[in-house]
Amino acid sequence: MAETPRVPLRRRLFLLAAAGLVPVIIMSGLLAPLVATAQSEKVWQVGFLTGGARPPDGLPPLALRQALQELGYAEHRNVAYVVRWADARQERLPALAAELVALNVHAIVTVGGPATEAARQATSSIPIVMGLVGDAVALGLINSLARPGGNVTGVTDESVALSAKRLELLKEAVPKAARMAILYNADDRGMTRRYREVERAAQVLHVTVLSLGMREPDDFDAAFQAMVQHRPDALFLVTDALTLLNRRRVIEFAEKHRIPAMFEVDSLVRDGGLMSYGASPDDNFRRAAVYLDRLFKGAAPSTLPVERPSRYYLAVNLKTARGLGLTLPPSLLQRADQVLE
Repeated sequence: MAETPRVPLRRRLFLLAAAGLVPVIIMSGLLAPLVATAQSEKVWQVGFLTGGARPPDGLPPLALRQALQELGYAEHRNVAYVVRWADARQERLPALAAELVALNVHAIVTVGGPATEAARQATSSIPIVMGLVGDAVALGLINSLARPGGNVTGVTDESVALSAKRLELLKEAVPKAARMAILYNADDRGMTRRYREVERAAQVLHVTVLSLGMREPDDFDAAFQAMVQHRPDALFLVTDALTLLNRRRVIEFAEKHRIPAMFEVDSLVRDGGLMSYGASPDDNFRRAAVYLDRLFKGAAPSTLPVERPSRYYLAVNLKTARGLGLTLPPSLLQRADQVLE
C-alpha cells in the first residue's frame, strides 16, 4: 500500500488558517498563535439635560432614540443615555449639568434655554446639541446661526416672533376677544422675552393683556383666581418646564370656565386644549440625532450651523371648540395641519 505523502506541519497549519480553522499569524517567517480577542465597539455616552419632569420610562424622547438607531446607534451596543431632569426647578440645572460632565459623556442634548446655559457653563469642551431651545442667538447661547462658535449647536426656533403669530391666530379663532390672559414663567428670561412680544402684538390687535407671571406651581392657583375675578376672553400659555408641568391644571381650568386657549405644542391640544402653533418636538429631536452623528464622526460643534425648524404646525381641537360653544372660521380650519375630532 502506497504511503500517503506527508504534508509539512507548516503547510498544514497554513491551509487550516486559510480555511479559518486555526487563528495564526506569520511574523518574521515564524508561526505564532493569534490572540482571539475582538475589540469591542465604542459606546457613545449621550447626556440629556432638561428642566422638565422625568417621563415614566426614564429615557430621552423616543424620536431622538429612534433617529439615532436609524443612523446605526443601538442601545446596549454602541450608545448609552445618561439623563437628568430638573422637574421645573431651574436652580437644580447647574448641578445636574456638572454631573453629566463628571460622567464624561460624549455630548449633551438640551431642552430649554436654562438647561443649555447650565450645560454651557459646566463645560467648554463637551459638545452641546440643542433639541428644544428658542431664540438661542438672543439668549447668548450661540454667536450666530451660521457660525455658532464654542461648543453649542443644534436646533433653535424664533420663539419670540412665534409668540406674536400665536396671539394673532388666537384672535382669528376668537374675533371678539378683547382681553387675553398670558401665563408664563417670570423666572425664565426666554419666557419673559416671549411675553414682551405678546404685549407688543396685543397693541396691534387692539386687545388688552392680563399678565400672569409665575415662578412656582403654587402661583397657578393665584393665576386662576385672577382670571375668575377678571375673566379673559381667551388665554395663551407660554410653554416651558414649569408651565408644561402644570398643563393639565390650565387645560381643565380653561374647559371649566369655557375659555379658549392657545398653546405652543400639539400634545396639549391632544390633551384637550383648543389650539396650538409651533414646530414638532419630534422633528427637532430627529435633527438633534443627526447632529450627534456628525459630532461622533469627528465634526466640531463650532463648525456645524444651527438650524431652525423647517415647518410649523397648526393644530385645533374641534371637540374642545364645540364644548366652548365656539365656531372656528373655515379659513383657519383650512390652514390647520391637524384637526382633532
